[in-house]
Amino acid sequence: MAKKDKHVSETPATQMLRAAGVVFTEHPYDYVEHGGTAESARQLGVAEHAVIKTLVMQDDKLQPLVVLMHGDRQVSTKNLAREIGVKSVEPCKPEVAQRHSGYLVGGTSPFGLRKPLPVWVETTVLELPRICINGGRRGYLVGIDPQVLVRLLDARPVHCALA
Repeated sequence: MAKKDKHVSETPATQMLRAAGVVFTEHPYDYVEHGGTAESARQLGVAEHAVIKTLVMQDDKLQPLVVLMHGDRQVSTKNLAREIGVKSVEPCKPEVAQRHSGYLVGGTSPFGLRKPLPVWVETTVLELPRICINGGRRGYLVGIDPQVLVRLLDARPVHCALA
């Protein structure tokens, strides 16, 4: 594994954001294996609810899709499948997710994906004033207006958080 430096270089995600003229803030932190959004939120001093995880999933026909969910919530795959009109949805295995996204698991951003994928976002994410989302590298979040998800990714709102 490459040595982590404190300088954050461009990623496909930040290149896409800059090319689209999106204003964002950069939030590097010390990546902890299996630390998830709880760890990044703790290190950055932000609410885990505002740290959005990027999940690469697949439907019953093995078609990949991206789900954006609050860090402190889980996805109801049953509700998601029903909302998007497929029989079932399940998380991709890490190596499959990496192949679809072009990013290492733990560093997956919805921006700058290897190939365009349909993006679904939990409706309440779009109600937040600002979110932190992966910037395309482990240990690196970017702060953006959540409406960027709709404008740039055509993210479609769904109600799929487990209560």
